[in-house]
This record gives sequence, C-alpha cells and structure tokens, in this order.
Amino acid sequence: MPITGGTVHRRGFLARHLLLPAFALTAASLLLMAGNGDQWLADLIYRAEGGQWALRDAWWTSHALHRGGKHLSTFAAGLVLLALLRACIDRRWKPLRRPLLYLLLAVGLSTGIVALLKSWTQMDCPWDLRRYGGLRPFIGLFQPRPAALGHAACFPAGHASAGYGWVALYFFALRLRPQWRWPALAAALAAGLVFGISQQLRGAHFLSHDLWSLMISWTVAVLLYPAMFPPAQAGTFHPEGRA
Repeated sequence: MPITGGTVHRRGFLARHLLLPAFALTAASLLLMAGNGDQWLADLIYRAEGGQWALRDAWWTSHALHRGGKHLSTFAAGLVLLALLRACIDRRWKPLRRPLLYLLLAVGLSTGIVALLKSWTQMDCPWDLRRYGGLRPFIGLFQPRPAALGHAACFPAGHASAGYGWVALYFFALRLRPQWRWPALAAALAAGLVFGISQQLRGAHFLSHDLWSLMISWTVAVLLYPAMFPPAQAGTFHPEGRA
C-alpha cells in the first residue's frame, strides 16, 4: 500500500513532538521512581520543614495555590467555552471554532485521564507514608496493594494537571499564531510547575507524580492535534483582515 503525503506528514509530526519528549520524561520518571529520586527529594523537603509537612495547611500553598489555582484553571476553561459558543454564533469567529474546540478537548481530556488514573493506580501521598510521619508503608506503582491499606489516589498529580493540561496552548498557537507557541508553552509549563511544587511542599505528591501528569497532558495534546487538523488543513490560519 503506498504511503500518502498526509501519512508521512503525520508520522513526522508525531516523531518530532512525541518521541523525544516521551523518552526524556520516561527516563526522568525511571530515575525518580526506580532510582529513589522521589524519596531523596521528599526527604530534603521534609527535613527542611522540620521533620513535618509544615506547609501542608499554609494559606499560600493550601488556599492560594491549591484551591485558587484549581479555580483559575476552571475559570480559564470557562472562558474558552464562552469563546467557542461565540464562534458558533458569530460568523466572524467561525475560523476559531475548531482551534477552540481542540483546546477545550485537550485540557478536558488531560485532566480527566489524570483523574481516572488516580483512582486506578492506588498510590499514597507522601504525607500518608510512615517515612514522613504517616501510617502506611510505601507501595510501588506495580506492587500489589493490600486491601487492608484502604483506597489511595495520589498518582498522577491531579492539581499539576490543572496547569500542565494547558500545554495544548502550544498547538493552539501553532494553528493560529506560530510565533506565540513558545510563550504559550512556557506559560503552561510554569503554571504546572508552580502547582506541582506547591503540592510537593505540602507532602501531597512526589515529583514523579507531576512528571506523569505532564507526560499525559503533552501526549493528549500531540495526538489530538493531527486528529483535528488533518495535514491538508495544517497551514497557519490568518484571521480576516490580517496578513
């Protein structure tokens, strides 16, 4: 069967945007999870806070960055939804319909998949572990979990996904204004990083939990882009009246 130009384009796109980031994040995850990097970093934080999670209930970690960050991400998604509704009504916004739908789906799928995996993986938060003043032993990702330990839902990091889910802004900008794609990606990564660090300081997550949220969010964004924007339509969009 001959390989079409669209197939070649799609494979090249996936190779550039998926393989190298996936390799880097997988290698980092192995170092953290199999190489005990998670515990090494958490030990440093725990000792720095005086042998306790002193920032667990601090206003700026618990309220400003945790609750406030979650509300901010939800508010941003609401704005995208309103813009999409406007694009469905206003013909002048019609070219924005698919990019806005892509952004909304990418963010929703990323955070949804992370939330679903949290309920399946059954991993504890650092603050639940005996090593850090909790009651439970550490159970690895692929180790059987005794039923007596009860339910756990700390992997991947849900709050970090509220920031990392917006890495889809890179492809949103790639479609509309390619020169904005790197600032858009930097903003999403910064949000995820801040959300993730704040949760690590509280004892809610290990670093690998955040990396997996980033990996999931990026993979969803990459795979959804060629599905919604076939190669024949992959050129840059220029709004009416602009060059």
